Amino acid sequence: MKRIVLFAILLTTSLGYTQTLLTYEKSPVFEECDSVAVEQLKSCFNFTLNTFIYENFKVPQIVSDESYVGDVKVLFEVNKDGEFKAIYTDAIYDELKEESKRVFDSLPKIQPATYNGNPTFVQYSISISIPLVEPVENTVLPTDEVNLTAKDSLNATLSSEFDDVNKAIQDYEKLEYNSELNIPFTHSYYARFDDEMNAIGTNSHTAAKPFLYSDVARYYDIKAEKESLSKDTDSWLGRKVFNEHLVEIQGKDYWFTVDPILDLQVGKDSEADFNSTWNNTRGVNIQAGLGKRFNLTASVYESQGRFADYFNQYGESLKAFGPDPAIISGRGIAKRFKENSYDYPIAEAYMSYTPADFLNIQFGHGKNFIGDGYRSLLQSDVASPYPFLKLNATFWKIKYTSTWMWLKDVRDEVVVDKAFLTKYMANHYLSWNVSKKLNIGLFESVMWADANGRGFDVNYLNPIIFFRAIEFQTGQGAGNAILGLSSKYKWNNKVNVYGQFILDEFSLSDVKGGEKSWKNKFGFQLGVKYFNAFEVDNLLLQAEFNRVRPYTYSHNTQILNYGHFNQPMAHLWGANFRELVVIGRYNYKRWFGDAKFIIGQRGFDYNTDEDSFSYGGDIYRNYNDRNADTGVTIGQGNKTNSFMTEIQAGYLLNPETNLKLFTNIIYRDFNPDAVTASTMDSNTVWFSIGVRTDLFNWYNDI
Repeated sequence: MKRIVLFAILLTTSLGYTQTLLTYEKSPVFEECDSVAVEQLKSCFNFTLNTFIYENFKVPQIVSDESYVGDVKVLFEVNKDGEFKAIYTDAIYDELKEESKRVFDSLPKIQPATYNGNPTFVQYSISISIPLVEPVENTVLPTDEVNLTAKDSLNATLSSEFDDVNKAIQDYEKLEYNSELNIPFTHSYYARFDDEMNAIGTNSHTAAKPFLYSDVARYYDIKAEKESLSKDTDSWLGRKVFNEHLVEIQGKDYWFTVDPILDLQVGKDSEADFNSTWNNTRGVNIQAGLGKRFNLTASVYESQGRFADYFNQYGESLKAFGPDPAIISGRGIAKRFKENSYDYPIAEAYMSYTPADFLNIQFGHGKNFIGDGYRSLLQSDVASPYPFLKLNATFWKIKYTSTWMWLKDVRDEVVVDKAFLTKYMANHYLSWNVSKKLNIGLFESVMWADANGRGFDVNYLNPIIFFRAIEFQTGQGAGNAILGLSSKYKWNNKVNVYGQFILDEFSLSDVKGGEKSWKNKFGFQLGVKYFNAFEVDNLLLQAEFNRVRPYTYSHNTQILNYGHFNQPMAHLWGANFRELVVIGRYNYKRWFGDAKFIIGQRGFDYNTDEDSFSYGGDIYRNYNDRNADTGVTIGQGNKTNSFMTEIQAGYLLNPETNLKLFTNIIYRDFNPDAVTASTMDSNTVWFSIGVRTDLFNWYNDI
């Protein structure tokens, strides 16, 4: 409480000091002092006040019982209306403080002090001796004596307390790098320590992302990395631009940082009618730690932009109910800005608490990812942020992650009273390091909706129980459960092989029959990473193949699809596709370069009056709208072959904030068999240059 009033006390101290520089014509005047000479008013005020206190102050029983000898210090004011007000009291017993306040509240209204004939307020401090001492009449106490000037003593005490707070402020030691905060998840930055996390013999768990700084600190020294990149500059501006957080404060049991967020870029799309592409994001990022086990962070973005034509068209195809024209992929609902641009504000934040070394609890608004690859067939970060509650338990060779999410279906047909439909998803993911080389992960997820007032079903709150069993208990139409398997094998310290298998529905008899039934809704991923490839330090090469059959992630109850904000919660392409991804990443000191090549085949719906069937790529469609029960193959429908390459190079301006200068070029060739209103032929070159605070993944490979 003392700290709360500290600022007020300092202000009043300065006001009191100002008072000593001024000459008041008259001090406050009690009725008993009306007839005394002006030069005696101060002495009379002193005596009358002390007499009133002596006659009205009732020493609390506990003080008498313990034979306490000491004092009570009171900072008080006589305002310009002549009323007394106790501003602050300090005593060893709360009872003495309360009694002091009571006495000052009972003082009569008097004539206020005046300056140049105008009423004004004055502030004093007084020390009330315990036991009480009867005042002596006509004793004039000088201003440096106790009765009216214990203010100096009180202010010295408070000033000392403030100094103690100042002494607690230390040089910033970059405590976030061993904290319980998440390392912002971007594929490019995580590649910097991927090889250390995946060395043979480490007991790390690398699928559930984002990672905690404290988890990575056991294998990779991020703090040392940041310091090694520090530039030699003595100016404040130079340090803030190239080496430090804008604001960084550390105390005895707390720390916090504040940084601006920028994503300012301009570019050109070869296919677009408009002159240029651009993005203008401004925001603020706050990180904080209280004690050793509680952390929080918040990022607020205000953005306007116009992107390549294919990206804009995809955003408008995601349009939510209402007047807003688009959803920016991975971000959120966008309003129209000017004639052909978008305004898309977004906010992300979470709290992280580690009550025990084996358990971390997070609650916030953001994204999560499960997998060792570039894509995830289990849970990805391609959709817009959402509220979530996550528990990570780590013990022995096990990491167990439970996540509960509050999602939205924003389509016109499911909106009720102009409100988006809320649906829920719960995941369990168990990661087990079977040996020094082999990791196996078991995944289960269930989606259910806020239908018929069901709300958040407590049956799914249990972090251990199997969701498929609950789905049978609550009714098979009450939820959509999905099962998954992941694995990783460390061939050696340079080569990792990883994979995923997702199972939505499966019919063994149909598989044996060879009829390619629509019921066989599953997908798989197979990938390999090559660290420090060809003996080149910090060169990562990665190849990944993804294949998902039609109708996977969809449901006959449309709201139970595996999606959020009209975007998939797993692979960006939904279902009914095969894809090969090849990635190279390299960094040298502050310089970096990435190259990505994607070859894919997808099957889209025609969405015409003549053919309105679902061919299994759009997870938001009811799978009962399918075109056939058998003969279902990947690429069915409007078969589309695509090729995309993205090359980015740049310079890391500030390692602490991950602020980058970059240039980026994308070539995208998109060739559907049939050109429709929703599937357009496209051959695009998109060039961009800019500066960005790199805190999340942009997926341009739509």
